[in-house]
Amino acid sequence: MAQKNYSGLMIDPRSGFCRSNSTFYSKRNSIPLPSNESLDVTTFISSRAHHGKTAFIDATTGRRLSFTEVWRAVDSVASCLSDIGIRKGHVVLLLSPNSIFFPIVCLSVMSLGAIITTTNPLNTTREISKQIADSKPVLAFTIPQLIPKIGHSNLPIVLIGEDLHSIPPDSTSNSRIVTTLESMMKKEPSKSSRIKERVTQDDTATLLYSSGTTGASKGVVSSHKNLIAMVQTVVSRFRLEEGEQTFICTVPMFHIYGLAAFATGLLASGSTVVVLSKFEIDEMLLAIGKYSATYLPLVPPILVALVNNADHIKKKYNLRTLHSVLSGGAPLGKDLIEGFVEKYSTVTILQGYGLTESTGIGASTDSMEESRRYGTAGLLSPSMEARIVDPESGEVLPVNRTGELWLRGPTIMKGYFSNEEATASTLDSDGWLRTGDLCYIDDDGFIFVVDRLKELIKYKGYQVPPAELEALLLTHPEIADAAVIPFPDKEVGQYPMAYVVRKTGNNLSDTAVMDYIAKQVAPYKRIRRVAFVASIPKNPSGKILRKDLVKLATSKL
Repeated sequence: MAQKNYSGLMIDPRSGFCRSNSTFYSKRNSIPLPSNESLDVTTFISSRAHHGKTAFIDATTGRRLSFTEVWRAVDSVASCLSDIGIRKGHVVLLLSPNSIFFPIVCLSVMSLGAIITTTNPLNTTREISKQIADSKPVLAFTIPQLIPKIGHSNLPIVLIGEDLHSIPPDSTSNSRIVTTLESMMKKEPSKSSRIKERVTQDDTATLLYSSGTTGASKGVVSSHKNLIAMVQTVVSRFRLEEGEQTFICTVPMFHIYGLAAFATGLLASGSTVVVLSKFEIDEMLLAIGKYSATYLPLVPPILVALVNNADHIKKKYNLRTLHSVLSGGAPLGKDLIEGFVEKYSTVTILQGYGLTESTGIGASTDSMEESRRYGTAGLLSPSMEARIVDPESGEVLPVNRTGELWLRGPTIMKGYFSNEEATASTLDSDGWLRTGDLCYIDDDGFIFVVDRLKELIKYKGYQVPPAELEALLLTHPEIADAAVIPFPDKEVGQYPMAYVVRKTGNNLSDTAVMDYIAKQVAPYKRIRRVAFVASIPKNPSGKILRKDLVKLATSKL
């Protein structure tokens, strides 16, 4: 097959591999990026032409927001934020379940050049206060039920979805409530008085927290340029200009997957997003029929439930309009894909691979034919380059060789917030992101994730860093040593299992260990299995030999 020339490089059109620099290039058409440097992502999204009418629908209440109402609200909220002193570079915390107002807060904050940081409503007060201490927000948006989780930070609060008069009088929290989002949205936007600072594509737009390629949670700094490139990739992937589509928002908006698709990307295409405030499979399936949804993004455990309960689901729910299911978070196995195709023959299954550090973009399968490459994460996303690097020798490897996947492209983060050491170990000076995933790329350019160098546990698509749980276990007075591993599970993917060395002379129980952790972490991080051992296997430098423990745990399956 003839090789194609790409800026003077000879690239194999089948695999996308260039021998001269050992780099894989995306086989998809490049995405157009705006040349205007003074551009924020909100302006970019709002200025895109489309024929859409309804932007968001609340699945529970049926409340709708048209595109006109969304952009008017963004303008009004940005005006109010400017009036209360929010400036370029300020960090604003958003702690909220999914709602039709979540995107309005994000877009308003970013339009001023301020930075949005989101957090999981399931996180504990301890976990949230750690993020507050690190990111130093000047304002928080939250709902009344979650005010206690902001703890004793004294952050001024804007309440989402409630009228101030309906808040029970509570002197500790009320004194910090400055206004409500509803009243901000009702205000006439004042263009003249707003202090509009020059925002460039290189300025920081979001600060999302990720476990990264190692250990504790770190703030991922993404620029307006990163988000603009992500929006362009999302829109080009689904060819959404071809007519209005309706998406069901099942994944959390605080997470890169939800933020990329539902709070920003799909708005640019004129698509309608139906928002579930919390995930319930019945509510999701009812919403598909009620709102004639065409696309259903989800994580693998939901797909498993759809396959296992297919006969009941097809009898009870109207899924006629559904034409695509989009899965992210972990590659799907052959049995699952074939099971789904057999049960839902009219629905195409698509997959995606990305990291918070790559603004959710990396690789994808964009057709049923591509998804039938069982186990693949897909082809490289548009404008993305990849290398496969031997983690031991640093050698850059060719087609069909396994090594760490490195990515480079317009969606790769600027770095980790206030953490030069972590940034230097993840991003090299040429802009390559070390993903921490062991992969190979086949003769046709498809990426296969083999294993993780980074030792994250993937529970229902959530990332759980073992190091965080190990550190907590070691604070227990009766525990001498501990290691946490991913334990495979059909329903949730993996869950945390702990190996524990008791201190001499105590008979600590597995239930006591699990309860101790459950009180301190979000539900998805809980330890669900405990084994007691005489010692934890470690290498000469003291690093836990987690793979040995995984083998030990799974040998009994």
